[in-house]
Amino acid sequence: MSDPGTISLVVRDAVPSDLAQVVRFNSALAFETESKALDFTILEAGVSQALVEPDQRLRYWVVESLGQVVGQAAISREWSDWRNGWIWWLQSVYVGAEHRRCGVFRALISHIRRTAELEKNVIGLRLYVEHANLHAQQVYRAAGFEPGGYQVYEQIWGNLINSPSGD
Repeated sequence: MSDPGTISLVVRDAVPSDLAQVVRFNSALAFETESKALDFTILEAGVSQALVEPDQRLRYWVVESLGQVVGQAAISREWSDWRNGWIWWLQSVYVGAEHRRCGVFRALISHIRRTAELEKNVIGLRLYVEHANLHAQQVYRAAGFEPGGYQVYEQIWGNLINSPSGD
């Protein structure tokens, strides 16, 4: 693990050349948090589309230390008619194991929050976390997040996620 006092961090928008690292981090995230092995072809296609069209899909940021990508986060957008503003949902939050507890997540959240505050009509940040991921819940609380009082329900149609094109 790096020394939190000496690590130099740069947060920047992810670009298409970050594809391989973002795919690796997303794969590791799914395995570590949900014991899921993602289909690499589908994952790569999804990340690639997001990196090429960040305003239409996910917007990713990465954190670099000494020129190496060590963490990432993305946002998707939800329009709240009740609040007349955008809520940015944090997704794909991941910090490489050797860079945890070094301020990487803090740098990401600070950067994303500052960016959101400069955007017209962004009214807040949200995220979801696995029930069993207690460590992540502690990290999120320490960063100022509180349970939103909602449970997430879903319908995911497997036939739409099994091909890279979504066909």
